[in-house]
Amino acid sequence: MIAILLLISATFHPAQPAVGDLITVNFQATPVVLQPSAEYEVVSQHGSQVVIRTFKPRPFALSGRAGDVLFRNMIVPVRSVLAPNDPLTPAPLKPPRREPYEPLPFVLIGVAALVALGAWYAVMRLSKRVKPAPQAMATLLPPDERFRRAVEALLAREQPLRWAALADALRAYLAATSRVSADLTTTEALRVVPEDHVAAILHAGDIEKFSTLTVERNDFEQLARRALELAA
Repeated sequence: MIAILLLISATFHPAQPAVGDLITVNFQATPVVLQPSAEYEVVSQHGSQVVIRTFKPRPFALSGRAGDVLFRNMIVPVRSVLAPNDPLTPAPLKPPRREPYEPLPFVLIGVAALVALGAWYAVMRLSKRVKPAPQAMATLLPPDERFRRAVEALLAREQPLRWAALADALRAYLAATSRVSADLTTTEALRVVPEDHVAAILHAGDIEKFSTLTVERNDFEQLARRALELAA
């Protein structure tokens, strides 16, 4: 039995392991079964190769079976990572290292702020120069003035569907003065404003807008001027 024990050999890698190193032990026989021990831990094992490690700064012994042979007290050398006669005094704390100053982000922020300020100034200057469109100015006028200008424009020149345009201007004026809702039909509107000239204008406008018939009336100017009397 003693002779058998002497035949068991193994190689270690690294040859002089330190605390916490992974130690690879290669046996010449397989399978290998190590006895559990509090001195080390088995990290992995494949056939005749066993990887172990320890966190105790001193040599330890392996015992177990390699193939059919028992072995005991196979010493594994372990060296400490501390210097000889180390007083175990903690190293002094060092203040955190300051990061180098990087001016580029602040430069980019400043450039962006200047661009935004310039854009705001340009918009303000442009808004003072831009004049309201004629349509926008017309919406600022009182309803009677808008109606008067619309009718005078129709009287000033010939244009297609002028009866429809006159009827729309009249409806808009009546709606703006709360006399007739814009949603009412011609029949409903004439119940509120039964004047003959209003009826003639609205009916002529309906014919131009909703049918293919031609309005055979020659009294456009007369009826338009009578409609202006509503805004007098």
